[in-house]
Amino acid sequence: MNGVKKKLGFGFMRLPMKNGEINIEETNKMVDAFLANGFNYFDTAHGYLEEKSENAIRTCLTDRYDRDQYILTDKLTNSYFKKEEDIRPFVEKQLKNCGVEYFDYYLMHAQSATLFEYFKKCNAYETAFALKEEGKVKHVGISFHDKPEVLEQILTEYPQIEVVQIQFNYLDYDDPAVEGKKCYEICKKHGKPVIVMEPVRGGNLAKLPLAAKNILDELQGGSAASYAIRFAAGFEGIEMVLSGMSDCEQMADNISYMTDLVPLDDKEQEALEKVKKILRNKNLVSCTGCRYCVAGCPKKIAIPDVFAAMNAKQIYQDWNADYYYNDVYTEPGRKASDCIKCGKCEEACPQHLEVRKLLEDVAKEFEK
Repeated sequence: MNGVKKKLGFGFMRLPMKNGEINIEETNKMVDAFLANGFNYFDTAHGYLEEKSENAIRTCLTDRYDRDQYILTDKLTNSYFKKEEDIRPFVEKQLKNCGVEYFDYYLMHAQSATLFEYFKKCNAYETAFALKEEGKVKHVGISFHDKPEVLEQILTEYPQIEVVQIQFNYLDYDDPAVEGKKCYEICKKHGKPVIVMEPVRGGNLAKLPLAAKNILDELQGGSAASYAIRFAAGFEGIEMVLSGMSDCEQMADNISYMTDLVPLDDKEQEALEKVKKILRNKNLVSCTGCRYCVAGCPKKIAIPDVFAAMNAKQIYQDWNADYYYNDVYTEPGRKASDCIKCGKCEEACPQHLEVRKLLEDVAKEFEK
């Protein structure tokens, strides 16, 4: 990947928040620390953080640093265009929001079998390649959430694609629902550099059950997140590992082991296999907290948050999850039981979760 120095990328998807708004002061500190330590790759999308992420990029990064000091990736999301003619004005809006004249990487967002057909119908790929010719985009790629055979189809039909972003972590590596290993192998087969998203699975691999945490603590080698990110970064052809850091402490932790990356050794790999077995036995909801489902929910249910409460109840079996569900994450009219089964959440979910059924399970657990 052109101009990339180190493998850690800063995802502007889970920034520090204060009173419902992005904490600009802390985000500035995080950006400064990131760049000062030789990292330079930033990732955003128009819909992130309720459409505030791109503006935060401008405020915290592009207004404060010269254009040659960072690499910026943005994405074309299906919900923001209905026809080919909508795409160029949308990209211009994104460029303005971010305060730049070009994107280093522009990705066709969250590609799946269904969305790939939608993008093709609107000539989205062709438009992106034209934007590259005009200099508004330096490199065109995709972010991907589907089965390996769909990725094979996309890369075969559009060999001009220069980079692929996939979900890749030790829990999903051999999971039949995600098939991270197979998707990675298809990228290698086609000679495409890989950007990793969800290396810590939305934070789930950073906040482990006690039995799993103890296994990693015995190694005395770093945080739970460090093993997850190092796992992803250690594979050949992995050019970038995104981390959605949400405070300065997480930033400092990631910098500490990604400045001079050391791949996992055999003992650490064996420990992760044990952790993986524990997590799978917990039967947790496989939500990564991307929040794509929330925007279209007519009842405004905080779906990722109530799933987080459900997972916390499974892991810790204490009163804390009940408190967060009833007093923090929900309010009258916005509880799991208020779901009207419209299915918009499932259409938006890149993990292909049966959200409506899972919300029923949440209601049974917390609304007795």
